[in-house]
Amino acid sequence: MDPLIQLLTLNSNRSTAELAGILSLSEDEVRRRITAAEADGTILGYNAVVDRQKAGQSGVTALVEVRITPEREGGFDRLAKRIAKFDQVRECFLMSGGYDLAILVEGKDLLDVANFIAEKLSTLGGVLSTATHFQLKAYKQAGFLVNAATDEERLPVSP
Repeated sequence: MDPLIQLLTLNSNRSTAELAGILSLSEDEVRRRITAAEADGTILGYNAVVDRQKAGQSGVTALVEVRITPEREGGFDRLAKRIAKFDQVRECFLMSGGYDLAILVEGKDLLDVANFIAEKLSTLGGVLSTATHFQLKAYKQAGFLVNAATDEERLPVSP
């Protein structure tokens, strides 16, 4: 992977001056390479990794396993892309194993997610079955430990 892309993946909040210093490049070269990566779709966007609880964000997240029927001449792609376009779908991946797609769904509450699955996802032609797993608590998200500063010290093991 390109070293600039690696640095941006770890922390996209770094200044061009900082990136230029780390990579021994000019700031103009760093800006040019970032602009080119954004233009060609290498960089899709930038996100802050947020502790939802501390930010006061309500809502629920669910991992939904989806089994679908592959299409002739298209495999899983057309239906997977259709599913990925729903606003409730945050992430969508083709998987190996017992199901075909793993999708991360967000909703305002359990009923909102359940309605999305029952009324929109499950009714799509080609969707064979779904299994929904609701997120209860986050420990690590996008490479960052959640609530790392408030973790209690481990109790000593006594004989």
